[in-house]
Amino acid sequence: MKKAFTMIELVFVIVVLGILASIAVSKMAVTRDDAMFVKGKSQVAAIRNAITLVRNTNMLQARGSAWPVALDDAGITIGAEIFDGNATIGQLLDYPLYSTDKNGYWQKTAVTSYAFKVMNVDVNFTYNVAGNGRFECTQGAVNTTVLREKYCQILTR
Repeated sequence: MKKAFTMIELVFVIVVLGILASIAVSKMAVTRDDAMFVKGKSQVAAIRNAITLVRNTNMLQARGSAWPVALDDAGITIGAEIFDGNATIGQLLDYPLYSTDKNGYWQKTAVTSYAFKVMNVDVNFTYNVAGNGRFECTQGAVNTTVLREKYCQILTR
């Protein structure tokens, strides 16, 4: 009667565990990237809803400009609070976002332009008060790569 495992049995178990671990790690990487896209999509939806809410409030209270003039008063600096409204419109989002140049975060790039970084690619968005208050993914010259176009579509559909 055998009282211990042989060396070949132990090696076989270690190889099987290694194969299973490599499959699990590759699946986890895809899940993390998907989570960044979902985070970006929900934040785009929240920003668009907040813009519409401000417009509806302005219309109901008979204020001058229906669309918010700007989404924040932040400068183009890392760490600045963005999408937090301004003195004219008050609070835009309940919890402001912070301008950061990291994956899964927003960065303010100009007065009305922002970029969401996903998988080391900046997907550019612009707030256009003259164009019916649209917060849209910038097409054309700024989003020139195929990846940017693809990520733009994922974040806005």
